[in-house]
Amino acid sequence: MAARNFGFSSTADEVVSGLDLSGKTAVVTGASGGLGAETARALASAGASVTIACRDTAAGKKIADAIKKSTDNDAVHVSALELADLSSVRACADDIGETYDRLNILINNAGLMACPLTRSPQGWEMQFATNHVGHFLFTNLLVPLLEAGAPARVVCLSSAGHKRSPIDFDDLHFDHKEYDKWEAYGQSKTANALFAVGLDNRLAARGIRAFAVHPGAIMTGLGRHMDEEDIAMIGDTINTSAGGFKEVACGAATSVWAATAPELDGRGGLYLEDCSVSAPAGSEGVTTGYLDYAVDPKLAERLWKVTEQLIDQTF
Repeated sequence: MAARNFGFSSTADEVVSGLDLSGKTAVVTGASGGLGAETARALASAGASVTIACRDTAAGKKIADAIKKSTDNDAVHVSALELADLSSVRACADDIGETYDRLNILINNAGLMACPLTRSPQGWEMQFATNHVGHFLFTNLLVPLLEAGAPARVVCLSSAGHKRSPIDFDDLHFDHKEYDKWEAYGQSKTANALFAVGLDNRLAARGIRAFAVHPGAIMTGLGRHMDEEDIAMIGDTINTSAGGFKEVACGAATSVWAATAPELDGRGGLYLEDCSVSAPAGSEGVTTGYLDYAVDPKLAERLWKVTEQLIDQTF
């Protein structure tokens, strides 16, 4: 394949152009709209069998029907997934096991952003519970399928928002300190990046590689909890330091690139943005970059053990 050059403005369709994903299987969480729907569509357009794992299955079925129509690919499925409900996570993993005998691509796309203080049934802060803990359990339950589909890839959607907070291991769920919705979001996105590091460290030898992705700033339903002040603040930040907002087709591109790019064969544990391997914040040529605590293997290991303790299950 000729050298491929992508960047900030590349689209998901450009990323899969020339790739044949026939026979490949993929799961995309939170794909009933926004980036997830575009990610699922792009994968299906290249021939992959795709399962949309989402909370709103009615919306998911509409997206699945639209994808089938636009791609002429009927292998698009929907499975119910409520990430804050661990029984739902387990049921969805079981359902996927009944749909596929192997899994090549898992894209952990679903998430909450900057919501008011809410707690899961276990009392966990909801952004951490949904964005990290639910995906942690879901992914680990699917490892046998990923191993059967090796070489396989897991894509964890992080964000430049990880810069708002490292993991506060002393008060993960804001039980003692005042709740800050952006700090909580940042912590959950740091957790997503660290999960990719921890997962890759454990599974690379078994042919499963993991990546963290910053998709860019995109106005989707993820921002439904933002007020005018939040939107103004985000807009100022994005326009001055991150190159501006992206369209959904461009926002999905890095996830699709992480899942499919031949350029990433044999690599993993990396933080990606703009369809490329990122570098520390402030590095020349990097739009936003990452902070060291989001890719620290020791912190990834500590988070792994803490999360296993939360769900009372080891992997």
